[in-house]
Parts: sequence; structure tokens; C-alpha cells
Amino acid sequence: MERIFPRGTWPVMLTPFNKKGAVDYAGLKALTKWYIDQGCSGLFANCQSSEMFFLNLPERIGIASTVIEMAKGKVPVVVSGHISDDKHLQIEELLQIAALDPSAIVFVTNRFAKEDESDEVWKANCLEVMNSLPKHIPLGLYECEYPYKRLLSPELLKWCAASGRFYFLQDNSCDLNIIKERLEIVANTNLQIYNSNSATLLPSLKAGSSGFCGAMSSFQPKLYAWLCQHTEDDRAEKLQDFLTLSSCIENCNYPVNSKYYLKEFENLDINSSSRLLDEALLTESNKEELRALRTHTMEMRKRFKL
Repeated sequence: MERIFPRGTWPVMLTPFNKKGAVDYAGLKALTKWYIDQGCSGLFANCQSSEMFFLNLPERIGIASTVIEMAKGKVPVVVSGHISDDKHLQIEELLQIAALDPSAIVFVTNRFAKEDESDEVWKANCLEVMNSLPKHIPLGLYECEYPYKRLLSPELLKWCAASGRFYFLQDNSCDLNIIKERLEIVANTNLQIYNSNSATLLPSLKAGSSGFCGAMSSFQPKLYAWLCQHTEDDRAEKLQDFLTLSSCIENCNYPVNSKYYLKEFENLDINSSSRLLDEALLTESNKEELRALRTHTMEMRKRFKL
């Protein structure tokens, strides 16, 4: 067994855009530095929060290259982004990602089979893509919700873990019983599980998961980082409750709200532009909710001396 990734919070990274809609690479560099300075243990680039389905191939490669270079020698970077339905185009992209030497290449679980296709179809397509990539690069798995969420069956998870190629799973089950079952399946293998769901985080950590890999890392990374490292602290349950309530903000025009939060309260030189949502959808009421989130987040950080 070789567990190669550190325990902690791994943000599903945002992509800053300028007012003309182009990728803001200066903003991306500033954002990458901010994540690292906030105590994140690793970074997940080119994911759904990055708006990967609204990025073209050169942009996805450029984003991965920028994040990997900025994080070099500081934290590991795992990269996804293979959005095509055609596995040959997926291979073409992933080979370009491999040339950037990421810490892992992360497979999107809904890319290897249609919603009504079997695990056997999934396995065959995954195997073809996997065998096309350099064997020295670790692989990961990402249960992305778009265009549909494909949770790995216990049988598929066993197959992936037994291959020895997979080291990282962003679990999107949002179900503690499923997470516990998965932890039993991957025990004594290379595969580490990172929970994307705030509400089940602390009990999943106590059960053996390796950390948090969710959207709220773009709002409260220091608090998530602390919780991942202090699961037995007497204050952990209270922090868990606070993070659970705070995570409702994900349902209020994310990722526009997160970019606004970072600009307004973390003083990052980015704006709220998104290719997924019109930033005008962020209402004055939403902004007031974000202000309240910031106030209580800072109170909690003060309590924990963060």
C-alpha cells in the first residue's frame, strides 16, 4: 500500500474570467497562491467548479499548466478535464495533461459509459484510456455531477483499487454509509478517499477518509484544513455543525457567489464572471448572505486562532 497524497482539504478549483470572458491567468495565479497560503494540502484543477465543460482544450491545458507551475514544490496538483464523449479525444487530451507532469490524472466517472450502460462498458473504456497513459503517473476518480452523476459501484471500486493505478477518489455520494463501505473496499490499497460533502465530513474522517474535496474550500479553506487535522479535538463537532450550515451557500448561484466572495472579502483581484451562470443572478440578498457568512467565518477562525 502506498498512500501518496496528504490528508487535508483539496479545493475543486475555480476558473477566473475577465470581463470579456477570457480565462484570467493572472487571476488564476493569484487564486492558486491563495489556496496554498490558506493551508490547502493539494489542488484539483480542471473540474466542474473550474467550469471545465465550458472551456476549450487549449484553455484546459493552459489552466493545468499554470496551476502545476504555481504549485510546484508546494502542494500536489491533480488534474481532470477530459470532457469529450469520444474516448480517443479523451486520450489525446489526457496525454497532453500527462506531459505537464501532474501529481495525478483524474478520470471523470461519467465519461466512460452512458447513463444506461453497464459497468462492463465502463470498465472496457476505462481500461483502454488507462492503458494509453504513462504508467508512472498516478490516476484518480471524480464523480462529477454533470452531465449525470455516476457513482462507482462496489464492484467497479474494487476493480479500480485492485489495479494499483488509482490513488485518489473524490467521493460525491454524500452518504456516510456508502463512504464507510468504500473505505472498507479500499483498505490496504493505494486508493485514498476525499469527501466532497460538508455534512458528512467529520464522521467520514473518523472512519478513515483522507480529507475534503468540495466547493466550500473556496470559501472556508482554513476551517476545513483544521477539521481534517483535528478530528479528535473536543471542538471538532461544533465546527462540523457550523460548516454543515455554511455549506447551504453552495446552492446560491455557485460559482459566481464564490468568486464574488473571494474578490469582496479576500481581496483577490478577480471578478464574478462565469461561463456557467450570468453574474447578474447574484442578488443583493445573496450578497448579504455572503457578508453574513464572512462575519461568522471570521469569528470561527478567531476562535480557532486561524
